[in-house]
Amino acid sequence: MSPDSDDAALLAAVAGGEMEALRVLHHRHAPWLRARLARRCGDPDLVQSAVQDTFVAVWQDAGRYRPSEGAAGAWLWTIAIRRLVSALRGRPAPVTGKPGVTESAEDLVLRAVEHGDLGTALSRLSPDLRAAIQATILDGLTVKEAAHLLGVPEGTVKTRVMRAKAQLRELLT
Repeated sequence: MSPDSDDAALLAAVAGGEMEALRVLHHRHAPWLRARLARRCGDPDLVQSAVQDTFVAVWQDAGRYRPSEGAAGAWLWTIAIRRLVSALRGRPAPVTGKPGVTESAEDLVLRAVEHGDLGTALSRLSPDLRAAIQATILDGLTVKEAAHLLGVPEGTVKTRVMRAKAQLRELLT
């Protein structure tokens, strides 16, 4: 294991209790996770908390990662965005002075995606299709960024997104 090790090898080492592997993963992934989460939430404390919680979860559950289910970066992102949603859910509603205004539109959308019909439909997609749709549609990555994150060619991302949209249409109608 070295800083040049691939993510799957590092996660296997973390699952075996190697703290250095977690440090390498954190060094490699925490900056982009923080940047992506900051686009979803304007509270830097919540973003930092979500990133920290992500790596605590990785330390505890690295053995659950299966390379056959998608790229490690996509797996980490899934953990991170769920940690952010959980943090947003636990945050007290802002005091606005206006009746009925308690959440931002983004908070509502994130919760609906996580717990509504769309969340249920997304969970029924194959891991590859779900990762592609999450990266490009939900997370707002370009196809090129998603391809890099998922470790597949850009054309593959486009095909997976097209297939995922078709399956979601069927599942939601």
